Amino acid sequence: MSLPKTYSDPVRIAVIGGTGISHLEHEGFTAVASLDIDTPYGKPSSPITILQTAAGAPIAFLSRHGLHHELTPTEVPNRANIAALRSIGVRSVIAFSAVGSLQEKIKPRDFVIPSQIIDRTKGIRDFTFFEKGVVGHVGFADPFDATLSRVVERVASNGVLEGTDVKLHSDKLLICMEGPQFSTRAESNLYRLWGGDVINMSALPESKLAREAELAYCMICMSTDYDCWKVGEEAVTVETVMGNMHANGANAKRLVAAVLQELVKEEHQDLVNAKHVEGSSKFACCTAPAGRGAETVKKLEWLMPGYFS
Repeated sequence: MSLPKTYSDPVRIAVIGGTGISHLEHEGFTAVASLDIDTPYGKPSSPITILQTAAGAPIAFLSRHGLHHELTPTEVPNRANIAALRSIGVRSVIAFSAVGSLQEKIKPRDFVIPSQIIDRTKGIRDFTFFEKGVVGHVGFADPFDATLSRVVERVASNGVLEGTDVKLHSDKLLICMEGPQFSTRAESNLYRLWGGDVINMSALPESKLAREAELAYCMICMSTDYDCWKVGEEAVTVETVMGNMHANGANAKRLVAAVLQELVKEEHQDLVNAKHVEGSSKFACCTAPAGRGAETVKKLEWLMPGYFS
């Protein structure tokens, strides 16, 4: 049965699904709409599915790599993804990603909540909404929203992972690399020397764009392998990644679903509405109105009406 193509109420919370989480139906959510959105930055990776909790609270779901995982990390239209989510009212994002572990204590199938990023992408991804005549500098000292992250940690410690061998590791350093190839052994060992805990290809520029769009953003990572640094372990392969994702998929979906069920509670509404970051991009613009590029202003006004006209 096809879903309605419109949804009239604002949707405040979104999940960006990565490798291993391509849907959340059958986890206590019911799909009620599928939105095909055009943005000034193009179309997002996939239609946005609107899900409802049992109590009727709406959640947006977007598949980062496309419905069939057809987009490489470099090809993901991150600006369109973030713009499309904000356009329907989203202010908080829970992003999911598979990661490689750079530390012995973070075992495959463990979950990780990162707090910092080192950027090892190559500058070939569209990484900002500020361009072509509009200069803006948004603070990015803490790339993941600490309050959202604490909610995830609290939910995970309240029995969601009970009875499993899976652990949650918080406050970790994530290395974001370009890909689509995996690391060399020399790179993997270098990242360990830098203090890196996990590595992926998806946190940037997604988290930067979310910050510019004034969205509270948190990432839940699932370790699938030891990259290629560990002596005695085979180097990471897609087979290894997908094998661990499938084996631990139920725990991943259960954790994400439990986090969403917590966030829709009334006590979290200021957080979910991202009141603590509201206005940050409006006051980050350095370009005087007379010098602003008309094309960029038009795009930014679509993204954040009333800020730059």
